[in-house]
Amino acid sequence: MPKIKTNRSAAKRFKKTGTGKISYHKAFGSHILSSKSRKRKRSLRKSPIIDPSNVKGIKLLLPNG
Repeated sequence: MPKIKTNRSAAKRFKKTGTGKISYHKAFGSHILSSKSRKRKRSLRKSPIIDPSNVKGIKLLLPNG
């Protein structure tokens, strides 16, 4: 039987936490920061957890963790 391949684009975007949840990095936080407010830049630093409605699809793309 062939091995299950990991979707490489998903592997670069998502990371599994210690408890098994999936986190990611928010967009728009790397350049043109002078026009963004302090509060907005501070919230962009955080890595949010994937919404439960999307977890099933992401886990299919990342079969090996």
